[in-house]
Amino acid sequence: MAPTTTVEVPDADETCAYCGSMIFDHDPICVRDCTDDCGSPTYFCNYACLSTYVDENGLTTGDACQWSPDDPDCC
Repeated sequence: MAPTTTVEVPDADETCAYCGSMIFDHDPICVRDCTDDCGSPTYFCNYACLSTYVDENGLTTGDACQWSPDDPDCC
């Protein structure tokens, strides 16, 4: 069963986890790590900051299977 979360609107003065800008001055995004009990949300002011944060912290490394057309058990 998938973990559950509650939806909460962030504070009006919430800042971006990457650049420090006020998130509501832009197009905010909320991210949660639901492999770890859907902990506290992390807020980004836009997709560019989220993407850069993911890249700089290597958050996609090891998170995908290696696809092969000969492997019937992958993905």
